[in-house]
Amino acid sequence: MARRLSLLFTGPRRVELREEELGPPPPGHVLCRTLASAVSAGTELLAFRGQLPADTPLDETLGALGGSTFAYPFRYGYASVGEVTAVGGGAADRAWVGRRVFAFEPHASAFVARVEDVQPVPQGTPAEKAALLAHMETAINLLLDGAPLYGERVLVIGQGTVGLLVTALLARFPLGALVAVEPLPARAEAGRRFGADHVAAGEEAARHALGPGGADLVYELSGDPAALDLAIAAAGHEARVVVGSWYGGKRAPVDLGGRFHRRRLRLVSSQVSHIAAALSARWDRARRFEAAWAALGDVDTGALVSHRVPFREAQAAYELLDAHPERVLQLLLTHPDN
Repeated sequence: MARRLSLLFTGPRRVELREEELGPPPPGHVLCRTLASAVSAGTELLAFRGQLPADTPLDETLGALGGSTFAYPFRYGYASVGEVTAVGGGAADRAWVGRRVFAFEPHASAFVARVEDVQPVPQGTPAEKAALLAHMETAINLLLDGAPLYGERVLVIGQGTVGLLVTALLARFPLGALVAVEPLPARAEAGRRFGADHVAAGEEAARHALGPGGADLVYELSGDPAALDLAIAAAGHEARVVVGSWYGGKRAPVDLGGRFHRRRLRLVSSQVSHIAAALSARWDRARRFEAAWAALGDVDTGALVSHRVPFREAQAAYELLDAHPERVLQLLLTHPDN
């Protein structure tokens, strides 16, 4: 009987590692030793801080999380890369042994997943880059929902990992302008490296960079509900504002008065768990994964990973994210024992 360490959120600002038995994989499943897992500084910080409603499902579309809620204690995480060490099927499944895979699995030193739920990591792709697949999939979904057009002026509010990946992808479009808003200096500099024409610290500078017509398309990715006011203020006539942030229990007053109505702005909720109905005839998750792997190959993600923390020091990792967001861009939990 194999054993593993699993990370559990046990209360506000508290995580614990618990040893668990892990049986052999059943037919159609693989057993993997974890190499790295990416921490979502947005959703996972909300979970760490206790800012998510306890009755909210973790994610009903992911098998490893389905049926659970944010009521303590709970396991969470959705960006693990591991090496297959055993399989539960026949000769065909044994070909998986030794392969590296990505899985939407909670943070743990090992995991068992269905074969159909893992993504083979392309040959030559480092585990650290593969751990960003979920973030890149989110970035691509945001572009699909925003549908940037030739010559448009686009504003991206927030230059965390997802915001930077969105910026990097938008920089490949023939846009009229690509402006980012980010007050933290290290993230602002990363935004410039990832292709933003201009990175502003606040509303006034962003509106100046966009020009008198405002933005045709705005992405709100800061995680701060107050940033919706900035998005509305910077948006031009009949612009789209795509809200990719998940605010959890955080609230802020938003001005939906004259500027919002008279400009006929359109607020778009974007969430990676579902593909928009208008696109579903041509896009499915398999196609989106294919696009995400290709984009990871095209984008130099090395600069994104600012911290690598051993899994056994997970409490310190979350405390760092919580107390000093200005120091951290993307944090990975690593498994040196594996």
